[in-house]
Amino acid sequence: LYFVPSYSPAISSSVFLSFTEPVMPSSAASGTRSESSSPVQKNVKKWWKESTVYQVYPASFKDSDGDGIGDIQGILSKLDYIKSLGANIIWLNPIFCSPQVDMGYDISDYYNIYRPYGTVEDLDQLTAAIHERGMKLVLDLVVNHTSDQHRWFQEARSSKANPYRDWYIWRKPIYGEDGKPRPPNNWKSYFGGSVWEYDELSGEYYLHLFAKEQPDLNWENPYVRAAVHDIIRHWLNKGADGFRMDAINLISKDQTFPNAEITNPDSPWQDGTKHFACGPRLHEYLQGIGKILKQYDAFSVGEMPEVYDLNEMLRSVGNDRNELSMVFHFETVSLDHGPGGKFTSRKWELHELKTIVSRWQTFMFENNGWNTLYLENHDQPRIVSRFGSDEPEYRVPSAKMLATFLGFQSGTLFIYQGQELGMPNVPKHWGINQYRDIETLNHWNEITTNAPQNTPLHEACLAEYRLKSRDNARTPMQWDDSPNAGFSSVRPWLPIHDNYESLNAVDQVNDKESVYHYWASVLRLRKAYADILVYGSFELLSPEHPDLFVYARTASSGRAVIVTNFRPHEVTWSVPEKAFNSAGDVALSSYPGRTSHSLLQPTVTIKPFESFVWLSGTGTSRL
Repeated sequence: LYFVPSYSPAISSSVFLSFTEPVMPSSAASGTRSESSSPVQKNVKKWWKESTVYQVYPASFKDSDGDGIGDIQGILSKLDYIKSLGANIIWLNPIFCSPQVDMGYDISDYYNIYRPYGTVEDLDQLTAAIHERGMKLVLDLVVNHTSDQHRWFQEARSSKANPYRDWYIWRKPIYGEDGKPRPPNNWKSYFGGSVWEYDELSGEYYLHLFAKEQPDLNWENPYVRAAVHDIIRHWLNKGADGFRMDAINLISKDQTFPNAEITNPDSPWQDGTKHFACGPRLHEYLQGIGKILKQYDAFSVGEMPEVYDLNEMLRSVGNDRNELSMVFHFETVSLDHGPGGKFTSRKWELHELKTIVSRWQTFMFENNGWNTLYLENHDQPRIVSRFGSDEPEYRVPSAKMLATFLGFQSGTLFIYQGQELGMPNVPKHWGINQYRDIETLNHWNEITTNAPQNTPLHEACLAEYRLKSRDNARTPMQWDDSPNAGFSSVRPWLPIHDNYESLNAVDQVNDKESVYHYWASVLRLRKAYADILVYGSFELLSPEHPDLFVYARTASSGRAVIVTNFRPHEVTWSVPEKAFNSAGDVALSSYPGRTSHSLLQPTVTIKPFESFVWLSGTGTSRL
């Protein structure tokens, strides 16, 4: 097992780094104690709290056998690259057997591997190699739903009398005046249309919150829960160290299945999340899983969309709850969603981001919960294009700034493949034919079907896809400047980004000023000063500054101030009183030349997308 060593309160002079980062403003939301929390010890140290997770999207990471699709052997060949970055947990997106309607999130066999990715023996080899390097393996567990090709569902739809029928959610139709069957309620699927699909054979509808090929499991059935528990035990016994649990807060539904409130009069299908997100038995189900995980000291992170109540989140992750280690919330990554949903936009202000971050940081610290730190993953666009700038002159400094902003908050840090290189969104010339993502394609089909002649709307949608389609993060990893970016010897399943000759891993590993090396510096500093940068308290500084996000982390062993400029221009900062002192030093800076002396002035000029970390404590100096 891998354990992060304990740290001395003294700040060693051997780990300071030569990059720079911008300071964060003070909290807009104070931390208050949750009514559900109990007075357990605050900041209990765990191996997974001090870890950094590197997320691998198998199809796009590295192809070893020349079929254009990434695979397990490809991942195995790049383990040393991941370890050198400083990550110590590897999370694999779904690798199990699947028809790939939703890139593996439609599982047809939980005990075998999707053949293009490899075999169970390949996974055994990968698991052993990860553990040999002192790292841990996290698998993606998708148990809100299965594939419609799973044996359970094939049995369930074969007959109403089949024992597996009740493993899924079936309801009788409502008949209209025309005598035709209609869905039992008006809930809208995440991928468009109704959540109900009519089954001609049995004359009933089954529920699917996502694609119709992804029928939802009926967690009310104890046999379903037992089967899921068996899957969890199987992979933990095979060497997995934990799970990322997909859409896990959707497993308990309101069993009356009422109609949703009409919020979009132009659509027959409405947002029903209040009836299926964090349902009445969710925590009972999570505690059943948590009991198993606790036996293995296993890691768990739950994806929890549609939840904005911190107390509800805390019920899943509190020290005394025995449910999940942590959860992914969606407030930050929904900031730019417009009134029409993900594929519409709104202009957001930095103070909104400050409010969200400060609230989560303070609340979890005060109430014995734990945060996840992420901005990018397989479902989100690239952060340099979204929160920074992918313009050539600003891509590198904005990527470093975002690494600094994210990397020193309290929580477990997640880095998605290519994020450590500052990879941007897909090229602006992409048309709809380049996309493979079911969410994007379903949205396009709905728009073009309902408004076939509305060219301005079509162009607006394409612009939104270039900003927020899931395929932005799924283009193949750019390893070198050879054909197909060193990802594969043949044309990949999804187009390589045009910029691979100038943006690739080999070049960045060989360039000490690269985004890759900056990220490695962030992880080294975070590890060296875990008492402050992992477990310390959070305070937002200069909360009213419109351009800077500045925050402080404080522990008995010292204090850090993190400064980040979110703008592509210089800004002036009136330094808060007592923010810095002569005993500290700049530990990390994204621009050369940032000194601690410069911060002792009443006013400081911060460069475009500049970021830096100032640390005070025994033995503080720059690396």
